[in-house]
Amino acid sequence: MLRSLLRRPADPESDPRPPAPPRAGRWARFGALPPVMKLLISTQLAFNVGFYMVLPYLATHLAEDLGLAAAAVGLVLGLRTFSQQGLFVVGGALTDRFGAKPVVLVGCVLRVIGFILLGAAGTLPAVIGGALLTGFAAALFSPAVESSLAREAGERERAGEGPPRTEVFGMFAVAGQVGTVTGPLVGTALLLVDFRTACLVAAFGFVLVGLAHWRWLPWRTAERAGSPILAGWGEVLGNRRFMVFAAGYSGWLLTYNQLYLALPAELERVDRTAALGFLFVMMSVLVISLQLRVTGWSRRLGAGRAVVLGFCLMAASFLVVAVARLLPDLPGWWVLAPAVTMVLLLTFGEMFAVPVAQDLVPRLAGERRLGAHFGVLASFGGLMVLIGSTTVGALLDPAFPPALPFLVLAAVPLAGALVLGLLARRGALAAA
Repeated sequence: MLRSLLRRPADPESDPRPPAPPRAGRWARFGALPPVMKLLISTQLAFNVGFYMVLPYLATHLAEDLGLAAAAVGLVLGLRTFSQQGLFVVGGALTDRFGAKPVVLVGCVLRVIGFILLGAAGTLPAVIGGALLTGFAAALFSPAVESSLAREAGERERAGEGPPRTEVFGMFAVAGQVGTVTGPLVGTALLLVDFRTACLVAAFGFVLVGLAHWRWLPWRTAERAGSPILAGWGEVLGNRRFMVFAAGYSGWLLTYNQLYLALPAELERVDRTAALGFLFVMMSVLVISLQLRVTGWSRRLGAGRAVVLGFCLMAASFLVVAVARLLPDLPGWWVLAPAVTMVLLLTFGEMFAVPVAQDLVPRLAGERRLGAHFGVLASFGGLMVLIGSTTVGALLDPAFPPALPFLVLAAVPLAGALVLGLLARRGALAAA
């Protein structure tokens, strides 16, 4: 079934989107976007710069500067993740109810307060308060930004006045990756002063982001102004195609998070932990340099086949490491080959699947209640990370067979590929 999905030529009649306009340079096309779309894409860069300036160093600050116990550090990090991923569904519903602009602005204000509180906190309750605010801020503005970009790009695509929405989300992914690379570099430099300085600079950055949105993001009437928030969730939960899609797609976030859990474990096993930084740089360079090209390939494949291919590549990335753990280690630096292959396949899988999936969300939603749909999708992923990472962390214990955690990880995107492939086979994705 999967082979036929990947090989079958695209049927132009099954895709309601207009043909892509003639190809100028891809980044020249970014320059041709209207200001509001440039703002939304640039926002992803700014958000990631601010996030990665501070959050990668939070655990060290809590343990070394504040002297918190490991259990307290884990509690803070877990609460921060839950307040973000777990509450995306709230931010999305609020976006549909009140409009994107006020939700983005409130999110920026909360993140400014959260970063200031994190920098100034000297006690566990204050740290928890700052962590919750920074997480909930993202739960507000991320669905608002994504749904706004989907709406703006979709309207221009249908009018034949801009690039395909899939390509716009490819630009969005590249901008986020640039921020992911830049943030830690800025944070490292600021930490030469202290953690508080890094937090204050990050807070000031979000002040600028908030002001930019206050000035240039349009006050668009909320799609469902005056309607109860629960009605939005009810409509999303009643959208069977979308719910099946969300269930199949939710494994993506779990696989991506293995860059922070399973990958370091594999490098520790082969005594090459110093290579972690190189692998992150390699991943970022791939996304920045190839994402838009891969997005073009995805469009030619068709949405269903591109997402299935991406998930199959993710599954293969973990199977490579699982097989390598059953064989004798390679000599010298060749021992890194499984980890490098894992990152390569995982990155290409993400590049094929994610922008296409972000374009599919509004199509499956019928261009309605985009905030709630993006929020539910993100919360599905957060729940999968919570359950899956806990399971994988336990399986990484030496008491279990070394290949087992990676076989389990491979099964997750493979199951997702089967679910998404069935949807594509039935025309649910092409007709979205």
